[in-house]
Amino acid sequence: MSAAPLTDRTDPDAGTAGPDTGAANPATGPLPVLALPNAEALAGFRIGVTSDRRSEDLISALERRGAVVLHAPAMKIAPVEEDHLLMQDTAAILHARPDITLITTAYGMRRWSEAADAHGLGEDLMDVLEASRIFVRGPKARGAVRAAGLNDVGISHDERTATMVDMLLEEGVDGLMVAIQLHGYTDTEQLARLRAAGASVLTVTPYRWVKPEGAGDNVPRLIEAAVNRHLDVVTFTSAPAVDALWSTAHEMGVYDALVAAFKNDVVAAAVGPVTAKPLEDAGIRPIMPERYRMGALIRLVVEHLSENQIQRVDTALGAVEIRGRSVILGEERVDLSPTPMAIFRALAAAGGAVLPRETLIECLPDAPGEHALDMAISRLRQALPDASLVATVIKRGYRLNV
Repeated sequence: MSAAPLTDRTDPDAGTAGPDTGAANPATGPLPVLALPNAEALAGFRIGVTSDRRSEDLISALERRGAVVLHAPAMKIAPVEEDHLLMQDTAAILHARPDITLITTAYGMRRWSEAADAHGLGEDLMDVLEASRIFVRGPKARGAVRAAGLNDVGISHDERTATMVDMLLEEGVDGLMVAIQLHGYTDTEQLARLRAAGASVLTVTPYRWVKPEGAGDNVPRLIEAAVNRHLDVVTFTSAPAVDALWSTAHEMGVYDALVAAFKNDVVAAAVGPVTAKPLEDAGIRPIMPERYRMGALIRLVVEHLSENQIQRVDTALGAVEIRGRSVILGEERVDLSPTPMAIFRALAAAGGAVLPRETLIECLPDAPGEHALDMAISRLRQALPDASLVATVIKRGYRLNV
């Protein structure tokens, strides 16, 4: 299965599925979900990917588990040869010879070192950093620092820049020069805290975010898919990608609709707290792994969908499983469009109880009414593996054929 024709990649420093559990059946109680092999753990689900760097790894991992992927990279990292500001920032740091240096990402450290080497400043940069007290945001950043032949004096236990700043403020920074390697998204609050404590602060951004080719077409398509509930999850691995999505949604006039989709139906999955912040600022509660890594993000998506987005009920025709947009009966699996799926989920949740037409009409997103319900029921029956899964109860409504 190949990625749908949208074009995402992961945070520069960003498994196996957990056990499936079923939704409760009012008639029979909780039922176990069919145990699918790892290759089918995401079968029936559609996932949007918004990153650029290392997106192939993320997409391949999701597709190997059966997901359909819509790829729309919102931002990419600018080529280093085009980033003249990087060398200007580096020259300022070399001149200032900072007392303390904060390294936030392994990729940023490597890219900074490589860019300095390319401009003949590599040895000078290593000399300045060696004379500086280095703090790192996490184990990957520590690994990159040590790979460069340097040593750090402190590490953030939770991989947050704010925690590194807490450590410095406890020691005192009044009158000191502090250099911070940023990671493409400036945490202005932490810079302000250091300056308020009396530090002089210089920043260097080894990678900057720019819009990739095709973003003008691909990002709006992903937004439309989310707004129309054609996606189950959208993954985010950088805060700038979230900001780019919000900006495009504003331009399209659908920002409120997009936020509503994420609040109610589409799951936002963020690789870490920095990425999650612009989602949380919009009132969205993203899921986020305990370890801020791509592999952990993939496992979390699998576990979340398995535990929350799969229903299984026993019917007169056999066990039926609902996964994302798919309905599985025996060996047959079909995909439903959002409206028929909403009706079928409601019938499945009722576990064989009769649902009045008035209740099912509420499942219709557009042009609700008697005729629209009749058409939706007809389309549902035509699409199901067996039309008799939906039974008509004369003058009362419809029910699942259990």
